[in-house]
Amino acid sequence: MKERNSAIFEGSISKVLLKIAFPIVLAQILQSAYQLTDAFWVGRLGAAQVAAVSVSAPVTFLVIALGAGLAMAGATLSAQYMGAGNQKMVNHVAAQTMVMVIISAIVLGLTGYVLSPYFLTLLGVDSTVYNDALKYMHVSFIGVIFVFIYAIFQSIMRGIGQVKVPLYIVLCTVILNFGLDPLFIFGFGRFDGLGVMGAALATLVTQGIAACIGLWVFIRGRHGIQLDLSSFKPDFLYIKRAFFLGAPGSVELSARALGLMIMSFLVASFGTVTIASYGVGSTVLQVITIPAMGLAMAVSTLVGQNIGAKNIERASDYT
Repeated sequence: MKERNSAIFEGSISKVLLKIAFPIVLAQILQSAYQLTDAFWVGRLGAAQVAAVSVSAPVTFLVIALGAGLAMAGATLSAQYMGAGNQKMVNHVAAQTMVMVIISAIVLGLTGYVLSPYFLTLLGVDSTVYNDALKYMHVSFIGVIFVFIYAIFQSIMRGIGQVKVPLYIVLCTVILNFGLDPLFIFGFGRFDGLGVMGAALATLVTQGIAACIGLWVFIRGRHGIQLDLSSFKPDFLYIKRAFFLGAPGSVELSARALGLMIMSFLVASFGTVTIASYGVGSTVLQVITIPAMGLAMAVSTLVGQNIGAKNIERASDYT
């Protein structure tokens, strides 16, 4: 097991903050590359196909945002227990948060899958966009469980200060996604390709790989977390505590996602090309906000660990 990083509790604040924040920011930028990659390849199909991806993204993001707050709770608690030197509870938090998130992913994914046609009808998308958008959303909602599993892996690893491993995983899967996208979209040889649905399927495959690698890292126990099958026995008292701790974050993120949905609703009334343009533009703008988000995540890790170590003055210095 890795021991606590002493630099977190003493020494230069700016140096350790940059050391933690830089890999987090890079990982977040790379994760946004999933959407940029889809836009890059789908753009070669036409405006209607780009619009299908653009109108689907805010809806799937709304569902993902509801579970993201739960991952925040795991990151906060794991950071505090890591700071306290309580490895047993760090492992317990990781396993129980994973259980909670998987259950949430199944419920939210199924709900989103079933309600997808109603979302698109509510948005009032054009008939030329509807079918592709529905296929893209259905595949995306199936993949929600992989998104959630990797999100909690990344959050827990961030909470204990191990930020490089998630970065390496995202880097490899984004490169793989960039290669799979044209194969699944346009086809190769006798395989005709799946169009817009192929873009979603390529993302599902790569995110599934990332989630499996994350679980494998937890089970092997070489990067600060050690889990086994018995760790996943539900602890309902912890799950209740983590749920209410993460609920405000879920509400905040889902409110942002709802705002994006409302914007999509307004933009949809201007036609297919406008939807496509808005989707590409909003994806690029999201990348610009990532450095600030990454810095906030790094601060959360450092503050949490120092609170766990009862080093309140140092925790205050980070803020």
